[in-house]
Amino acid sequence: MATSQERFEINKPEEEWRKDLTPEQFHVLRKHGTERAGTSPLDKQYGKGTYVCAGCGQPLFTSETKYNSRTGWPSFYAPLEEAIGTSVDRTLFMVRTEVHCSRCGGHLGHVFDDGPAPTGKRYCMNGAALDFKPEKS
Repeated sequence: MATSQERFEINKPEEEWRKDLTPEQFHVLRKHGTERAGTSPLDKQYGKGTYVCAGCGQPLFTSETKYNSRTGWPSFYAPLEEAIGTSVDRTLFMVRTEVHCSRCGGHLGHVFDDGPAPTGKRYCMNGAALDFKPEKS
């Protein structure tokens, strides 16, 4: 499944993405891959700060909306305003809502309707698609 680059602010050829990202980041962000559950250190990161797109640096989520979903992936109940976009994902013989960075189109993960209040959403993100920027003291 390819994301159309024409609608995003950041538009790079595949070769440039490969050069700028680690192999795992490229697989997740540009090829819609999924990392194995429990492999990202960001799943257990609970410091204060901001989670940004590993592809373009756009802020996506804050630590205030992160919670332990016990799924093995970093999970949030709400993104920052206008930080993400969604599309229908019909792979794996099911219909899910895919989440991508609104700036570069990088695949981040999926959103489900089984999260906590106040939104009831679980933004289940691949840690490889994110970087954590700690809050400055």
